[in-house]
This record gives sequence, structure tokens and C-alpha cells, in this order.
Amino acid sequence: MSRVLAAPLGPAITQPVRARTWNQVDRNLGIVRLEVGETKNDEDRTVYLDDELKDVIEAQWQLRKKTVKIQTYVFLNQNNTDRIKRFDKAWKKACKDAKIDIRLFHDFRRTAVRNMVRSGVPERVAMMISGHKTRSVFDRYHIVSDEDLKLAAQKQADYLASQMGTISGTIHEFGQKSTDGDIV
Repeated sequence: MSRVLAAPLGPAITQPVRARTWNQVDRNLGIVRLEVGETKNDEDRTVYLDDELKDVIEAQWQLRKKTVKIQTYVFLNQNNTDRIKRFDKAWKKACKDAKIDIRLFHDFRRTAVRNMVRSGVPERVAMMISGHKTRSVFDRYHIVSDEDLKLAAQKQADYLASQMGTISGTIHEFGQKSTDGDIV
């Protein structure tokens, strides 16, 4: 299970998951540091962990205590003797263990971008988290669905309704013209 939940730690490529070491994890602050050269865009990043990922990291820390030789890697192979070397095999096994169809690991980057934007994370912040340098590449990952368009229309309608009669957005209802041209 921890290998499936590890996906957000390596949003660009699988290398960050396979080679993540404990000196790059701060369990107290709930962060993981991605170093220069480890990410797709070659820039360092700090990943702030949500509660679920903090639990995953804590479980890996507890597992570390049970190994015969203390390991420097966060995510270990099946024997808990070294890092995961063949991520593709570990990923397929994790999908099977989770009883889900095999997913492309990279697709979770798109899912993460979509979920961040839908949850209200500003797009510029989502770009920094996902490591997208350019707007055009970010937009390829941020897929807009019909549901997104419906939600946008509803939000706009709600906003406009809240502005009726205020000084900043006064809208008056005009009566109909009478036959002589006066407004009634």
C-alpha cells in the first residue's frame, strides 16, 4: 500500500520515489525535499505532506526500525534490504495488491494537478508543487471537464446574485415601456 500512496512524492518521475532517502525527509515539519537534479525540471522543491502521506512516511519509519540493517532509503524493496530498483515491477504489484487496474504512474501527475485546482489551490501554487515551469505545459495537465464548466457557470451566477443592489454592482430592474414611451 505504501508504494501506491508514495506517488505524490514523485510527481514528475519515478526516481524521486525510488531514491528518496531519510535525510531528505523531515517528519516533524511534514516535508520532503526534492533536490536539484532529481526533478524533471532540475529544480529543487519542497513537498508538504498531507495527513495521509505523513502516515505513510511514519509507517515507513516504523518499518525501518524493524530491518536488520538500518536503511537510508524511505521506500524499500520487498525484502526490506535495499531501495526499490525496478519501480515498474513494484508499481504493478502495488496496483494488484490494491485491487485496481494497472495505472500509469505518470497519470497521477495530471490527477494531482486537477485535484489541486478543483480544491481551490491557486494555479500558480499548483504549478510550483507539480514542477511545471510554463503555463502551456501546466495547461496540458489541467484538463477542464464539462463538470468544471457547469461549476464555473454556477459560481458566476451565485456571485452575480450576491452583487445585486450593492453599490459596487448595482443592477436596476427596468420596467417595460408603455405605449406612449414612458417606463412603467
